[in-house]
Order: sequence, then structure tokens, then C-alpha cells
Amino acid sequence: MPHQVDTDRFLSDLGELRRIGAYRTGVHRPTYSLEDMESRRWLLDRLAEAGLTAELDGIGNVLGRHPGEGPTLLVGSHIESQNQAGWLDGALGVVAGVALARAGLPVDVVAFADEEGHYGSFIGSRSMIGLLEDAEIDRLANRYHGKPLRDALREAGLEGRPRMRLDPARYRGFLELHIEQGTQLESRGLRAGVVTGIVAIHQYRITVEGMQDHAGGTTMAERRDAGLAAVRLLARLDREMPMAAGRRSTWTCGRIAFEPGAPSIIPGRAEALFQFRDIEPETLARMERCLEACVVEANRTERCTVTLEALSRSKPAPCDGGLQQSLARAAEGLAPGAWTHLPSGAGHDAQYMARVMPAAMLFTPSIGGISHHWSEDTKAEDLALSVRILGEAAEDFLHASNRAP
Repeated sequence: MPHQVDTDRFLSDLGELRRIGAYRTGVHRPTYSLEDMESRRWLLDRLAEAGLTAELDGIGNVLGRHPGEGPTLLVGSHIESQNQAGWLDGALGVVAGVALARAGLPVDVVAFADEEGHYGSFIGSRSMIGLLEDAEIDRLANRYHGKPLRDALREAGLEGRPRMRLDPARYRGFLELHIEQGTQLESRGLRAGVVTGIVAIHQYRITVEGMQDHAGGTTMAERRDAGLAAVRLLARLDREMPMAAGRRSTWTCGRIAFEPGAPSIIPGRAEALFQFRDIEPETLARMERCLEACVVEANRTERCTVTLEALSRSKPAPCDGGLQQSLARAAEGLAPGAWTHLPSGAGHDAQYMARVMPAAMLFTPSIGGISHHWSEDTKAEDLALSVRILGEAAEDFLHASNRAP
């Protein structure tokens, strides 16, 4: 007999978690804050109630282990939030895992620490697969207020706790339920999305060196204005990138700063942080060539010196075909014709789990596509449907795995 997920209890749990760190209609639970640690203790209690052996580790990861010996699926996401942000981003996937465990499915449930990057890049999921060294923990600090990670761990009561390592042999795969954080599902009247893969993110620092000078005494012909040169380069990138990009590529300048940053001083230096995203390696290569060509052109035409520094280049993470098939079968059974395949434009812990085990994701619509903002929301009926699809897919995949030779 199929396992039945209690959607009412699932929605009630989401509502309880939403009250921890409540901010307007969203939440404010930055990593290792009092509210974040309260939410982790809340989760430990829910996991124990569901019959799992629950543990909190030295980086803040929470893991609930099913008492059976396997085969097991790992299900989860994260429960800290961006600042003054939404109530579903991450939390949905963790509470969904609790719901599947409560329904009797053989799943372990995980809440990874700091997926939102207050202190680093996916430090929780990377720690669990052995990609976070102590030396990196020593270096990391909060990107907003500069507190060292070691201090934050001590204040949160995590200092001295061992860090957990996952045993990939225990798991048939990893599933993560998440809000879409975009408009593709809602705009097409769809209720679920089976994720084909997670985009790579390539990040760069663009530095422009000019000459700081007086805003009144220096004629326009004499100027080496780093600020204007940076703005012109970014405008050129926005014109040229569409010719290199794919259908779902994105590019963003998330920060630009002028030095010394005074109204009566011509900027002598400008710095911009620029990134682009896509799931296809060939498209990423074209976009990088476009960026490099635009920098070369800026150095040819500007009276400033432009340098380009690659900060990070992640790799695309295709989702496992077998898990996708199980998700698609469940989606078609519960929402016939109202689902689709689509890529994820955002990074997720699933991309690191995909390095050590089969991994896949399911998206549910975001109202207005809004996320990373307190007004983020999803219809209750879509939330309930998404956890039912996840449950049926988990059961289908485990049965299919058991039948495989």
C-alpha cells in the first residue's frame, strides 16, 4: 500500500517554522543567529517525533537518520534565510523531508547549514561530503558584518562538536523540494517543475584604474574617469551578451563601487562584481569569451586600464535521469498536463550532493516569481501537491532501484 503523506501536518509544520524569526510575512533567520539556532532545535524535535535519530554537528548541519539499514533516500535543503526574506526558500525542502519520514518512507532528512552564504559558499553541504577544510573555516567571515566564522560557531554553541560526513553508500539518491524562485511555472499555469539540472555560476571582479582628480578643475578632455569607464563597459556587456547567451542564460552586475566615492572627486578606481549563469558548458564558454572581448575593447578605447579577475567558476550539475523519471511519473499522476521539465537558475545544495550520489529537484510555483524577499509565497494547494509528488516519486524510485539487477 502506498505511503500517504499527511499534507495538513506538513502545512502546519511549515507554519510553525515560519513563526521562528518572523519578519512581516517572511522570516529573518540569518545563519547562526539566535533565530536560526532556535529553528535547528525545533527541527531536531520534529525529526525525533518522526522516528529518526537526530543530530546537530559542528558546522550547524542537522541530520535525522532512519532506523532501517537501507536502501535510503536523503531528502532536505536548508532552514536559514537571507536577510528579511521569504519563509519557503529552503525550509520547504526540509519540512517536506520530515513529512516523508512521518509517512514511513525510508528517508534520512538533512538541513544543511548556510546555503544562503552568510559566511561562505555552501559550507554545510560541502562539509558533509568532505570539501570544507579547517583552514577555510579559519578564513571565513560574515559577508555583512565581518564576524569570523569561528566566533559565530562558538557563540552558537557549536564549537567542539564533530562535523558529520555522509556515507554515499547508504543512499540511493538525494531529493530536494524547492520553490521555483522564478515565473516559468506560474506564467504557464503549471503546478510543478521537474528540474533537469542546476546552472553553473561564473563570477568575476572587473577593476578599472584611472586618475583621481578635481571635479571642477579637471577638464573633460583631460579626465581618466574610472567610474564612467566602468559604466560604459557594463553597458557594452549588456549589449553584447545576448549574442553569446543561451535561451535561459542570465548575467548580473551585483555590486559596483567607485573610489574615493565623493561627489566632487573624479573616481580614480572602480570595481564591479559581475556574474553569468547557464547550464550548458558551451554557452558558458561563449559568454566568457564575450566578457573577455569586451574588456579588451575597453582597454583599446578608454583612457583607463581595465583588468578582469575570475573569482569562481562552478560546474553545471545535471539531475539524475532515474530520479527525474520518478518525479515526472508522480507529477503526471497527480497533476496531469500541469507540470514541465526546466533548469534551475539558482544554486542549491543538490549540486554538491550530485557529486557523490544521484540527485534531483522538484520545483513548486512562486507567486509572482518573488524570492529573497519577505513577500515570497506559494499557494497552499501547490505546497500540498508538491510534497505528495515528492513522496510518490521517492517511493517509485526506491521500488525501481530494488528491481534493478
